Amino acid sequence: MDYELMMNGNVKIGQQAPNFEAMTTYGEIQLSDYKGKWVVLFSHPGDFTPVCTTEMIAFALGYPYFQKLNTELLGLSIDSNSSHLAWMYDIYCRTGIKIPFPIIADRSGEIARKYGMISSDISNTETVRNVYIIDEKGVIRVILIYPLNVGRFIPEILRTIEALKMADCSSASTPANWRPGEPVIMPMPKTYPALQERVEQNEESHDAFSWYLAFKEPDKKCLTE
Repeated sequence: MDYELMMNGNVKIGQQAPNFEAMTTYGEIQLSDYKGKWVVLFSHPGDFTPVCTTEMIAFALGYPYFQKLNTELLGLSIDSNSSHLAWMYDIYCRTGIKIPFPIIADRSGEIARKYGMISSDISNTETVRNVYIIDEKGVIRVILIYPLNVGRFIPEILRTIEALKMADCSSASTPANWRPGEPVIMPMPKTYPALQERVEQNEESHDAFSWYLAFKEPDKKCLTE
């Protein structure tokens, strides 16, 4: 699989996230070290750049919220570890904010190319702003890609993780603009008798758009996970 990934230059939703070993600002790690936790792996074009600096600060401020969701953050760029350290320290000196998560030094670009973080149409060296949300089983659940000049919205990444967890836990789906605690979408009926039963339920509850779109309150056990 690694050979195929290297040739195709990207990964896909539903695929096992390729493992890697890397030097980071918190020492050597492997992606497999995080089994049992969700992971947000994100790339940035370069250290000491304006948009990336705002993102690092935003991710650092949001880190406690990610931890509450059993989620770890991993940053990456092709800059060196010493450059990452200097950048982290500069941010701390100017803001008092510590970057509490590892930043991967991918000098060879091997990880970036394996995950498809480099867009040759834009740059052959800089990674674009990719985000990979990986679940506790190591499966890639979401891929987001931003251009070099648009910063990421951290609350949306948090909301997406909560939506994934809710959908998994409640065996349901989340509608457009869903926020934690709001109703979720019930699975569609797969047979005509089930369709008729849904119609009857809808008439009683009035909490539906049609037989194919009906809502329910999220399970209480899912709200605490």
